[in-house]
Amino acid sequence: MPKTRILHDEKFDFRHTVWYNFKAKFVNQGLTLLLKDPRRYRRAGLKQKMAQNVRKTMQKTGQDISPTKHLVTTYLSEIKSQVDACIFDFLPTAHEHPDIHQLYQMMLDYPRRAAKGLRPALCMLMCEAFGGNPERAVNTAASLELLQNWLLIHDDIEDGSELRRGEPCLHQKHGIPMAINVGDALHCKMWEMLHRNTEILGHELAFRILSEFIQLSNQVVEGQHIELSWVNDNRWSLDEDDYLTMCVQKTAWYTCITPCRVGAIIGGANETEIDGLVELGKELGIAFQIQDDVLNLIGDVGRYGKEIAGDISEGKRTLVLIHLINACSKAEEQQVIDIMARPRDEKTEAEVEYVLQLMRKYGSITYAQRRSQALLQEAAGQFKEGYAHLRDGRAKQLFLALINFFVEREY
Repeated sequence: MPKTRILHDEKFDFRHTVWYNFKAKFVNQGLTLLLKDPRRYRRAGLKQKMAQNVRKTMQKTGQDISPTKHLVTTYLSEIKSQVDACIFDFLPTAHEHPDIHQLYQMMLDYPRRAAKGLRPALCMLMCEAFGGNPERAVNTAASLELLQNWLLIHDDIEDGSELRRGEPCLHQKHGIPMAINVGDALHCKMWEMLHRNTEILGHELAFRILSEFIQLSNQVVEGQHIELSWVNDNRWSLDEDDYLTMCVQKTAWYTCITPCRVGAIIGGANETEIDGLVELGKELGIAFQIQDDVLNLIGDVGRYGKEIAGDISEGKRTLVLIHLINACSKAEEQQVIDIMARPRDEKTEAEVEYVLQLMRKYGSITYAQRRSQALLQEAAGQFKEGYAHLRDGRAKQLFLALINFFVEREY
């Protein structure tokens, strides 16, 4: 649905709304045609000057002018529709026992909330890139989304988070014990959904995918333990390598490495191609987490969907914080640690703002942004060099666009 520009003008009337919506719709159609089929775009007579007019009109209508972001968000929306249909067809929705019925409804809470759907998209893109039929990867992609949801429920509890995807966290709505159980229920359903791959992919391939999820699960809990240990032991003397190690295990494996690997496996990639996705996925996963840390500090709560500066309130050890501690004065370092070490409910808004201002003062946020961009450039280079033999089709183009989206995203 095209966005409507709201003009703060007494003369603004319905005719302006119709005109801007008409132009926005035209812009979307023209840009989509350009990105999907350049030859048709040229045949349609939409030349370079028209492309410039498209961008100008998009600026007037308040729409995003990045072709890369438009391409990616359109694709993510398409994949999300397929994955959501698979999930909601699979999850139970009703039961004659009222308490079990309540459980089923609570299990639908996080899956129904707005989400990026990056993991399913990576899975299906890799399947297509290696010559497979992405439809065969939908069930596995949906399993990745269930994994994401039950992990988030537990992670929100462990971090004491308040918002998830623009709404109160599940434990804020129903209490910690109930939320833990809902997370466990979705965890069970994830394995059940993966079992369906025996019918879709055959026993051998289904078992291979299952093994990938087992490896992923072990990596994630180890990475989560590293981060929780820092909090439990009140540890602040960390360097960048400590952070990167945690990121690879906690984030990269389930966000990028495994989604890419399982998609490639279903697509028919050979062992060398599959193994190469580990290093590529590490670069992508770390960059994703760093960008997430940055958005937590400077993002728009309406788009980001989580509490802004929540990482400061929660005392999280991020790359931004590690840079700050190493860059500021000893007196400031002690103040920062004193604030960060206290529980959320013992921090004031002024103290959170003080830490945030120091991060700006010492360029810690900018440093993290540049680090993320450098990692993504490395990942793009690895993909172009290591997978140059792949057909230059839609999947390859989209994957490179998705890499850029990792740092362009605002949510």
